[in-house]
Amino acid sequence: MLLGTWNLENLYRPGGPSGPRDKAAYEAKLAALAATVTELDPTLLAVQEVGEPEALQDLVELLGGGWTIATSRHPDSRGIRVGVISRTSFEVLADTTVFPPKLRPVQVDDEGTTVAESGRGFLAVEAETDRGPLRVAVAHLKSKLLSYPNGRFQPRDEGERARYGAYALNRRTAEATALRALADELLDGDGRERDVLVLGDLNDEVQAATTQILLGPPGSEIGTSGYRMPDRGDAARLWDTAPLIPAEERFSRVNSGRRELIDHLLCSHRLVHRLREAGTGLPGEGAMRLPSVGADPAARRDAAGSDHAPVWVRL
Repeated sequence: MLLGTWNLENLYRPGGPSGPRDKAAYEAKLAALAATVTELDPTLLAVQEVGEPEALQDLVELLGGGWTIATSRHPDSRGIRVGVISRTSFEVLADTTVFPPKLRPVQVDDEGTTVAESGRGFLAVEAETDRGPLRVAVAHLKSKLLSYPNGRFQPRDEGERARYGAYALNRRTAEATALRALADELLDGDGRERDVLVLGDLNDEVQAATTQILLGPPGSEIGTSGYRMPDRGDAARLWDTAPLIPAEERFSRVNSGRRELIDHLLCSHRLVHRLREAGTGLPGEGAMRLPSVGADPAARRDAAGSDHAPVWVRL
């Protein structure tokens, strides 16, 4: 069984302010995405940047029958949201944006505006598998690509850049904390016996503080001496599968020429010890060739495919 996550990069139908300008560009994008999903052959795939649920339906129709679809009802200001497509049946457990109790609202701009919920909804589903229920939470945390008042993507000065970088980091930190709270609900204190997967575009790398928030108690990450030793924290931990990805493939986006792994799969104790393989791109094909992106998300409006590579694990 292969499980994966993929940021589809602005999946809108044509004609709107963010989607492809014409039908031909839209059909080329869908064809490129469908070819990758078909070759990836996932049992369940979490997706991000679904601009319109109808566009995701268009994509799934190219894949053939037998797929179940769900999308979050909580898009961001651009209309993008997370979703799940699966060839095994599932039910939606949660579709939420709330911060956990005791976490205060965070400042998001120079005007002092605060928010007390995530910018995009977290979608949780439970799928039936041959090994029992699999609980999956899909997220797309606040981006490191900064935007400024009046639609600007460039700051007026370095002070503004620093402030808006802090606002974005604070928001991503709060969202990671909210996602961890949802993971706690799915684990229900029983990660040793319950299969739970938290995955998506976390918009930061393995050692980033925001990513580390999601793991739980430290001390038994993959590749450490404590990995195969039983521990009282095992019921609550999540393990990032990144160390299992071959080093030359350990990136999911290229930002200003730099390779970054910002899309992640985090597994509960029972699930992580069933992993057989992990990777990015397509199995057996090595590192995926990706375009280098910059600060303007509209620059690739008519591009086919995605600027992210799928990230996956095989059980």
